[in-house]
Amino acid sequence: MNSMFTKIVRITLGLALVLFGANMIFPFLPMDQPDTHTAAGQFINSLGATGYIFPVVGFLEVIIGAMLLLKKWVAFSLILLAPISINILLFHLFLDIPGISIAVLVVVFNTVLIFKNWQQYKPLFY
Repeated sequence: MNSMFTKIVRITLGLALVLFGANMIFPFLPMDQPDTHTAAGQFINSLGATGYIFPVVGFLEVIIGAMLLLKKWVAFSLILLAPISINILLFHLFLDIPGISIAVLVVVFNTVLIFKNWQQYKPLFY
């Protein structure tokens, strides 16, 4: 996992996760409020009403992003990120198609990095 391309993907994904994860915990970036008349808006508002989902996911994203940036436990952090990235993709696929480009990018970056670290996952399949 030492090619320049892989390094750029890892750092870009790590920075995005730290930035947007921290924004879920301490909102500092202006974000559009979801329209409550759409299914996506109703879903996001229901998750927000629980009071714990966004801070927990934000905390996980910050930790995963930091591990990617520090190049510590990269294979583990990618496995932790997989269900989060799949859920981001499915949310946009089914409820908010206009925002799907970033979701696809996160899934592709995660997939590329998992592929590049495949040697570390092989023992799981024996």
